[in-house]
Amino acid sequence: MKKYIVLSILLILPIAVYIFFSSGVNNFGRLPVLHGPVQELAGLEDHNGEQVAFTNQITILIFLGSDLSSHKLNAFNLNQKIYKRFNGFQDFQMIALLPNQAREQVDTLRQELSGFTDIKNWHFVYGSEQRIKDVFNSLRSPYNLDKTLYTPYAFIIDKDASLRGRTDDKDTQEPVFGYDATSVAVLHNKMVDDVKVILAEYRLALRKNGNASSRESYLKMPNKKDSK
Repeated sequence: MKKYIVLSILLILPIAVYIFFSSGVNNFGRLPVLHGPVQELAGLEDHNGEQVAFTNQITILIFLGSDLSSHKLNAFNLNQKIYKRFNGFQDFQMIALLPNQAREQVDTLRQELSGFTDIKNWHFVYGSEQRIKDVFNSLRSPYNLDKTLYTPYAFIIDKDASLRGRTDDKDTQEPVFGYDATSVAVLHNKMVDDVKVILAEYRLALRKNGNASSRESYLKMPNKKDSK
């Protein structure tokens, strides 16, 4: 009897493993493109007076509005769950798009964030009310900005400036255009996985291209203490 049980396990286990991994490739091999390209940030500068762009970067984009004190928890959640985990990867950046009147509040927020990690790839970019609305509207998401130009959602923008997300979320059966940064559970259970997928997608592309030097640079891993 034991002999037949062992033989059954030996036959069934490889098939089960194959089905598991093949389904994983189908479901998670590529993060869907929901819309693109998103309007670029040409002409806008960050807190250091430098211009930033979506193109050739993997970007997490947020809109914190003019009242940072009311919404800085979003930045802390994203810093802890997303930025610290993926900051070690080349071409990864966080962009907070803010109205000009928020400039004086940003220094305080940056000081608070820097107490947790190196924030060199956090960019706080300033623009007029109309420019911020134009960028947000170019996402073509079902969400809205409030009167302070704030939304709780964080967006994944790929290197072609296209919006990435889920076309059919298993919990809501609806597309996911952005991730609610007020919810640690959403960031941990959904956004972390989706950022992993898009990073794996670019890794696979580098392997196919056979560019060893670029691959070694791009696959630079974060510090272990920051990726937990």
